[in-house]
Amino acid sequence: MISKHHHRAITRLAALALGVAAMSGTIGSARAGELVAGVTAALTGPIAGTYAPVVEALRAWADHVNARGGPNKIRLIVLDDSGQASKAAANAKRLVTQENVTLLINSSLSSTYAPMLGVAKRGKVPVWFAGSVCPPDTYPPKPDPALFCSTSFGASYDSRMALGFIKQNASGPVKLGFSAMSIPLSRNEVGYAATEAKKMGMGTTEQQIIPPPTADYTPFATKIKDQGANWVYSWAPWVTQIRTLDALRKLGWSGDYIAYAHINAEDELERVKDGKFYVFGANAMFRDNLPVHAELRAVAQRAKLKYPITQLTEGFISGMILEAIAAKAGAKPTRASVLAAMGKLDVDLKGLRGGPIQWTASNHFRARQSYRVYRFDPAKGAIERVQDWTAFDVK
Repeated sequence: MISKHHHRAITRLAALALGVAAMSGTIGSARAGELVAGVTAALTGPIAGTYAPVVEALRAWADHVNARGGPNKIRLIVLDDSGQASKAAANAKRLVTQENVTLLINSSLSSTYAPMLGVAKRGKVPVWFAGSVCPPDTYPPKPDPALFCSTSFGASYDSRMALGFIKQNASGPVKLGFSAMSIPLSRNEVGYAATEAKKMGMGTTEQQIIPPPTADYTPFATKIKDQGANWVYSWAPWVTQIRTLDALRKLGWSGDYIAYAHINAEDELERVKDGKFYVFGANAMFRDNLPVHAELRAVAQRAKLKYPITQLTEGFISGMILEAIAAKAGAKPTRASVLAAMGKLDVDLKGLRGGPIQWTASNHFRARQSYRVYRFDPAKGAIERVQDWTAFDVK
């Protein structure tokens, strides 16, 4: 269950988006046989590395679907918001009122949500978070009727996984440090984790809430080190997670560090080669060599994508989901038919996650959230899977 702490933090989002369920079947209609989706995403700026690859892979999969043929073509209109709330609001207004999209997709910081959702509410457009963190308003048992999320990471469940792993693998008493980005959901999730850690008998240090444009992480890392942390948990965009670790290591800190496995994680584990750096995530890494990975490599090669294949899983998953929505949205997709399709969705992800994406009237997140844990093994000189799928029922 989501904590009261998280719900208070997201109340504003829910208030902005409530009432969108009564969709108009005439506003924002697309041409017959075409679903029009608008994307606002952080394609540039300091956090672009977490979001731009998602959009690139989403585009590639949409092109793949269109070339293959299906009941509906997919037209993507992608706008850059650089992770800035004002730009996201302007993008949403253009997409909803000028481009007449039937679906609005966010792949940006949580600070962009509120202004974007205000526009979506007025335009009566369903909103899907793909690559951006899932707000608790998408969780059961009573999700906002117009908000959906497929992104691998999810508030509260991620912290429960990380804390459980620390508890199981710590060799002695834990003094846990925290690193978050100064954006709503990152800050709130770390606060939730600190509360839960104390309940589990762990010692904790002061939470380090780090501004997005920070150039020097040393002051924050110094506070963590000086307060005696022997484990650190970071839940934030990748730049905050990895730069906090880098700063700690430069200070000579030798503790264990666990962070969410964002799309950069596989490459970064190879770069830092740190045996005490653990990442946990809901997406299988390409080092697992699943049959579906061969298909994704082929799509990426045909599209001549800019980003490495190891960073594209989240975007390809988003593409598979968009394909399923388009297939169920009717002969002439409207905002109403797209919403109806999203409300009854079951997408087989072919092993890319521990289970399918399932959206129902009472759950716009997923029925189960499963995680794997990885690290770089210096002795083997390779990434290893430390823990296989660990599942949490989402309720």
